[in-house]
Amino acid sequence: MTTGITSRPFQSDGDFWKVRDLLVETYPITGLGFNWDIRRWDGWRFYDADPAWNPRWEKQIRLWETGAGRLVGVVNLEGSGDTHLQLHPDYRHLIEEDMIAWAEEHRARQTDAGRQLEIWVYEYDAPRRRLLEKRGYEKMLHSWVMRRMRFGDKPLPEPIIAAGYTMRTTRPGDEGDFRRIADMLNAAFNRTSHNPGEYRSFTRLVPCFRHDLDLVAEAPDGAFASHVGVIYDEANRRALFEPVSTHPDHRLKGLAQALMFERLRRAKALGALEITVETGDAVPANKLYDSIGFTEVYKGYGWRKVF
Repeated sequence: MTTGITSRPFQSDGDFWKVRDLLVETYPITGLGFNWDIRRWDGWRFYDADPAWNPRWEKQIRLWETGAGRLVGVVNLEGSGDTHLQLHPDYRHLIEEDMIAWAEEHRARQTDAGRQLEIWVYEYDAPRRRLLEKRGYEKMLHSWVMRRMRFGDKPLPEPIIAAGYTMRTTRPGDEGDFRRIADMLNAAFNRTSHNPGEYRSFTRLVPCFRHDLDLVAEAPDGAFASHVGVIYDEANRRALFEPVSTHPDHRLKGLAQALMFERLRRAKALGALEITVETGDAVPANKLYDSIGFTEVYKGYGWRKVF
């Protein structure tokens, strides 16, 4: 590149913390959801029963740095191949197209329809939409929603838990709680992949995790009926709901809503100025978040290129 900015592989845990610092730094100066929040980045690294360094990351993640070593851009992979860009806004005009070109060459995956790459874009981000259109991407139908609530002087409702259920925080180091969380998440999201070890790693290793903000509704038989986690980005005085889940056997009782109301009160007491939550197209989840009182809604879509 002729800008004095060069790219290199993601090489060490030191790079993990450099990326995290970039996410914290850019949150106040970018649109909501433009870059990942720290919970998503922390979870990508540490929400795993075996949180050891994975050598594959050196090929999956690319960093862009100035001549002085300042990190200003990241391309990272998630899941089965979705590609994400993390950018300092002052440098996007210099490196964004180069980042996308690198992703097309190195991160496109083979499908029955051909090689393809998908990038998520919020509707407010006209520059990226124009850039993707120029490079042959098409907007998909599947969408993503980010909501924000600014606390200010907003009155917060008192939480009311359904009869027979108990609201409590998860217990540090409690293996029984780790197992109940995994069981509840598998049931809530119709999965089999969750296990106690991943939650154990997350609670021990993630800087933004706080047990006093990790709340469950316990059923009369001791099982977890609902779980609402909140992380806290202290530097930006921002809280984030993740995850929000309820076991199918315990839905329509207002459990998640009660946990979220309590979480709002605790986050504000910590000094949070705002709280956010993300979701996909699911109608029940979006109805729940509307009922909580989020006033800002930002929608994004996947953009796909088939080679």
